[in-house]
Amino acid sequence: MKKILAMLLAMVMVFTMASAVAESTSEHVLIYGTSTEINGDFAPGSWWTNNATDKMLRDFTNDYSTVTSDQGGALIVNPTVAESVEGKMNDDGTKTYTVKVKSGLKFNNGEEITVKDFLWTTAFSCSSVASEVGAKLTGYLTIVGGQEYYDGTAETISGLRMLDDNTIEVSIVADKVPYFFDLSYANFTAHSMKYWLGEAVDIKDDGNGVYFEGLTKENIEKQLEYARFNAGPDRVTAGPYNLVEFDQASKQATLEINPYYEGNFEGQKPSVPKIVITRAEDATWRDALKTGAFNFYDTITDGEQVNQAMDLIEDEANKEALGYGFAYTQFDRPGYGKLMFQSDFGPTQFPAVRHAIAHLLDRNEFANTFCQGWGGVVNGPYGTAMWMTQESEEWMDENLDNYAYNPDLAKELLIEDGWVLDENGNEYVEGVRYKEVTEEQAGQYVHTKKLDDGRILMGCEIEWSSSEGNSVSDLLSVMLANGEQTAAAGIKINQNIMSFSELLNYMYRDATQGDKYGVPTYCMYNLASNFTSTYDMAYSYTLDPQMVADGYNTDFIFDEELDKLSMDMVYGVEAGDNATYLDIWQKFIKRWNELLPEVPLYSNIYISVYPDWLQGYEQDSYWDFNQAILYATIAD
Repeated sequence: MKKILAMLLAMVMVFTMASAVAESTSEHVLIYGTSTEINGDFAPGSWWTNNATDKMLRDFTNDYSTVTSDQGGALIVNPTVAESVEGKMNDDGTKTYTVKVKSGLKFNNGEEITVKDFLWTTAFSCSSVASEVGAKLTGYLTIVGGQEYYDGTAETISGLRMLDDNTIEVSIVADKVPYFFDLSYANFTAHSMKYWLGEAVDIKDDGNGVYFEGLTKENIEKQLEYARFNAGPDRVTAGPYNLVEFDQASKQATLEINPYYEGNFEGQKPSVPKIVITRAEDATWRDALKTGAFNFYDTITDGEQVNQAMDLIEDEANKEALGYGFAYTQFDRPGYGKLMFQSDFGPTQFPAVRHAIAHLLDRNEFANTFCQGWGGVVNGPYGTAMWMTQESEEWMDENLDNYAYNPDLAKELLIEDGWVLDENGNEYVEGVRYKEVTEEQAGQYVHTKKLDDGRILMGCEIEWSSSEGNSVSDLLSVMLANGEQTAAAGIKINQNIMSFSELLNYMYRDATQGDKYGVPTYCMYNLASNFTSTYDMAYSYTLDPQMVADGYNTDFIFDEELDKLSMDMVYGVEAGDNATYLDIWQKFIKRWNELLPEVPLYSNIYISVYPDWLQGYEQDSYWDFNQAILYATIAD
């Protein structure tokens, strides 16, 4: 019976892959494999979470923005959406932008887009109701009158105006002017207000500024939750593609061309009729690509996978079997892989522990093993594609600590920081190191104990959240968590494997997804961060308790200098003043490197593999799949 079941299962798998091959070759369906599983959170921007694949799906389906970026990553006005954008300085130091949006644009259901659909998300960012539903929005800190509307001391947002059926005016507070990426202040993106907030809510301007009618948590919470996760045919969007199906169990999404889409900033419309986005598992991706289960593998990170993909590209026999071959494009990554700490509880609240962990991992060996020549070590929150990195190579060599592999130094750092006891409060000899801590430092962390003499001890035992099916996690488990050097130093690292979606819920401490997520649980995570060309870390290290509660500063590290530098880097710097921006960026990177809220692991060269029947496909560091695919065509 077992043999029969095994044979049946094998036949089903072969039939499924054969079907995928037939569909992809005969109908030229682009089946896109991604190493980051879809979470299914399709809210505008990164209001709650910012899973990379979710973001890509949001960008595919919501593209009508008055300001966008071009192939080089530069901010530009989008003439498909905006008739004009004008900015002027005011005598009081504020700056006002007037944005005129085009008439006649439509959502994917054929409904006409109104000025309110462009305006409401910005106004929502000035409402305390946004915070009540857990959304991470900061418009109230930037727009004149926004703070007062947020606080409830004003009935309108005086600096946000709806002048007529096509015209928006926004005024920026003086302390946020100048701004290095100032054109982004004039960016408004179309999202259906009716779809997201429901029929009970309206937005008005009687001459004194924009305000909402009917905007309460009770009025919008149910509709907002539905709109956020809905992937059905009634989903209202405005982008080159429609999300027509999402299977939560298989984490697979299907996109089809939106016939109402008027084109990107160059008027470019898509021609690839259907895109299926599916999870690419580390263990099976090569067979899936080889057999046609998917035919596009985006931004391959793992060096071993890159080498295997290059071999597959040269495999003429496989090309003959599939009926098509593969091509590829390569580019530098604008980001990095990392070990991320949460620095407000447990052992990782102490800088010495964070530094010790860095010295216990041979990052050069890690990068060489993982990237296999397609990347290397970085020492801060940056990637090799960034112009700041390229202009700071010598400076970084001279100014940043590279946290070289040094288990002896790791022990010294722990001893100097007071990790000199065993679990009974005696002098440390072996096992896990303990430290006497205050009640506040102990918090509710599980690896603490109170002795009969009243002393509170914390064990240097780290709870680590890692995502399932992740080759980086596997390598970290071998080289760090279960390494002899880690045990010898007196540190214990417990790996907790979970889905990436669950990891993000714990990382963001998102209690809206379950009470357990709101409780600080894991001191360490492994994941990666990519940056857009608008490298803006303002609020990423904020000290403001409300903003932290709203989901900013997920490292939970509270340092006045780091917070100030992250703000000064962009605010107070004129657009185009690259020298000042670079100077403050370097100071920020240096302070970050000293505090080490994360251990950078690598920045690498990406390759993307695609079928050779896809012509004109050109991807780059800041020109992503969802942008590049609009220009690609299918060969005859």
